[in-house]
Amino acid sequence: MRLATKLTLAFLAVGLAGVGLVALAASRTTQSEFGRFLFDQAQASLAQELEAFYAEHGSFEGAEALWSSPDRPSFGPGGGRPWRGNMPTLTDAQGRVLLGGPPHRAGERLAPEIFQAGTPLTVEGETVAWLLGLREGFRPTQAETLLLERINRTLLIAAGGAIVLAFALGTMLARTLTRPIRELTAATEALAAGDLNQQVPVRTRDELGTLAASFNRMSADLAHAQALRRQMTADIAHELRTPISVILGHADALEEGVLPANAETFQIIRDEAGRLSRLVEDLRVLSRAEAGELTLIRRPTSPTELLQKAASAHLPFARDKDLKLEVHVSESLPAADADPDRVAQVLDNLLTNAFRHTPSGGEVRLSARQVEGAIEFQVEDTGPGIPQEALPHIFDRFYRADPARDRESGGSGLGLAIAKALVEAHGGRIEVESVEGQGTRFRFTLPRAQG
Repeated sequence: MRLATKLTLAFLAVGLAGVGLVALAASRTTQSEFGRFLFDQAQASLAQELEAFYAEHGSFEGAEALWSSPDRPSFGPGGGRPWRGNMPTLTDAQGRVLLGGPPHRAGERLAPEIFQAGTPLTVEGETVAWLLGLREGFRPTQAETLLLERINRTLLIAAGGAIVLAFALGTMLARTLTRPIRELTAATEALAAGDLNQQVPVRTRDELGTLAASFNRMSADLAHAQALRRQMTADIAHELRTPISVILGHADALEEGVLPANAETFQIIRDEAGRLSRLVEDLRVLSRAEAGELTLIRRPTSPTELLQKAASAHLPFARDKDLKLEVHVSESLPAADADPDRVAQVLDNLLTNAFRHTPSGGEVRLSARQVEGAIEFQVEDTGPGIPQEALPHIFDRFYRADPARDRESGGSGLGLAIAKALVEAHGGRIEVESVEGQGTRFRFTLPRAQG
């Protein structure tokens, strides 16, 4: 059974139950209150006639003719109301029964709480008697019964109309509620079939609307991930093809005697093999870091020591390119909770990137400072800067802000992606700020060591 049918039947069942209970309660209440009204009206009319009878005769002898008896079954103005079953009881002012049938007998004296619950009969301001009516003995006339039947029939028709309306509204609501589900189902099936470019309309702001918006984000993320995977596959193939081609080309040339088998030729092959090995290792580290499988040997580590070692390792490159390399850090800076080897790898990637893009005569600065619960490291250069449109992609795999750069001058495009993965593996974050023509600043944070 379809969900829309189930919802329609559920709405219909709720409507039937609600309408049925309301109709039953309305019918019972109408009958009860209408009967009470008629009884009170009849009793008030009988009380008036008894008061008039007493004022005229000075007693209630013969007053039994005013209400129903087997011989004269009527009372009230015109004698138009039959009284079936128990008769009303008439007592004097002290509660002695004057007229009436079971359960009270003539001459019986009633307790005050019994007879004073009735209707007092007053003549010239003095209570001369009490009239006790028995509602269970009262029956409506035929005309009043017909009126009640018409009221009940009207209630039944209204209940039927309400049920039809409930069915129509239930069907409409069921279709409205299941429409987003049907759209999500169709989009999910298409997604499972491989079509990742699926978007569904967000029609409401309720839970279904939130679900549709979440599906759209998931679909967009999957499509983006697929595009990145395809691009990464193409980039890896491109990066691997060149060193492999060089190695194979030199091997063929050596075999055919085109190139001499000397140290220079073997060094070229060794360099390309080393570049290939580094690329494979970078990919392995990056994939393990992003998968959370990279082992970190964390311990309290001095930020000053990290920066000084990184500066010492890159000082020869700075001198070769005529760059000024400075370290600004306080000796009293708290220790960071980090794997020093992995942090050194992050600093190495950032410094290599800074040296590569900073022209001769420029400056590269290393610094660290304490921020809330963390240690912030900075690598700043005075290079040409990064275009603003490239900043959101600077940490993507194989991304180069300047596509014209080759592997020799621009690297493989994995260094910043690895730096980001390693920083996030420590629970930190990495950011970049750049102004074209003024330089670039990379900042990353590491947790502060406890104790």
